[in-house]
This record gives sequence, structure tokens and C-alpha cells, in this order.
Amino acid sequence: MYSLGNKIKELRTNRGLTQETLAQQFNDLFGTNINKSMISKWENNVEEPSLDNGRKIVAFFGITLDDLLGLNLDSKDKDDNLKDIAAQCDGEDWTEEELEVIRSFKELIKSWRPKK
Repeated sequence: MYSLGNKIKELRTNRGLTQETLAQQFNDLFGTNINKSMISKWENNVEEPSLDNGRKIVAFFGITLDDLLGLNLDSKDKDDNLKDIAAQCDGEDWTEEELEVIRSFKELIKSWRPKK
């Protein structure tokens, strides 16, 4: 069974971050006041992040909200689409790390859209 907390922990550990480091980087980037304890509560499914923090999580890790919530589309289709978007920038090959930055930026821009 899917767990939002496990997904957050997986994202954090894949980046080699401690809960404390993640909180610090998150706060530096978004001007929030998240602490290690809050991340622990998220990862242990004691509490879920607010929608606003969910948007920030997807921007930080360069994933979609569907990915975070476990509503994944076919990953090959998403990766191919992202590579097409990245290729339009200047035609260079992109590393996975660079594609993550592009994903983050894309999600950040989308989060600025007016709510309907």
C-alpha cells in the first residue's frame, strides 16, 4: 500500500539528506519554518503536509503532485515528455539532475497560477 510518508522519506534519502538538512534547505528556498520534527511526522504518517507544503515538496524534489500522491502516470511517457521540453531549450543532452531542476521549476511556475 502506498504511503505519502514513505515517498517523502524516499525522496529525502535519495538526495542524501537528513531530516534536519532537508528542513534547512526547504526553509532557505521557500522562507518557511519547517523543522526536523515536522518532517519526521510527515515521514511516519503522523501528519500530512498541507497542500501548500505539498506544492513546495514537489517543486523542491522536481516531481509532480501525482508522483507525490502515488497517482503516477507511465514514467516513460513523463520522462520522454520532459526530455522533449528540455531539448527545446538549446538542444543539449540533459543529465537526470538537470531534468530534476527543470521539473522543479515547472512545478513552481504552475503553483503560481491563480486558483480557479
